[in-house]
Amino acid sequence: MEKIINVAQYIFSEYKRVTGERMDEMKLHKLLYFAQREALAITNEPLFEGEFEGWRYGPVCREIRNSITPDGMLDYDQEVSDECKYIVNNIILEYGSLASWKLSELSHREISWRNARAGLGEGENGTVKLKLSDIREDARKVRPYDHVWDMYYDEFEDEEPSL
Repeated sequence: MEKIINVAQYIFSEYKRVTGERMDEMKLHKLLYFAQREALAITNEPLFEGEFEGWRYGPVCREIRNSITPDGMLDYDQEVSDECKYIVNNIILEYGSLASWKLSELSHREISWRNARAGLGEGENGTVKLKLSDIREDARKVRPYDHVWDMYYDEFEDEEPSL
């Protein structure tokens, strides 16, 4: 399992490489959340260690929030696995072109975020952690898409054993 700080650095760097633009902090948090949800949808295992809080603009990881500098992410040189890169690259292709506020709106539809916000007013910054079990529930409604093969996972035919 990856460390969330390494996944965040990879998202930050890869997004800049692909788009030529530096992403803002809100987009980073949302892409991290969607990467975790996607990993659960595909592998049924979390992609990284780390927790999100139910802030008013969507899931936020305090560890990442504390690592942001005026120039972006701190420079972490630990590589992430090829599986992580594959999932993150698909998330960047799927959601990277959306504005931060649109990603925030999408995250507000998630069961995990809504449950962490229970009892809070619209303008309050919540600190209740999103439950992994709730993110798993969110993952059940996802239909993962493979941008390399340009098809949904459920469209792949199961490989037949050779005789």
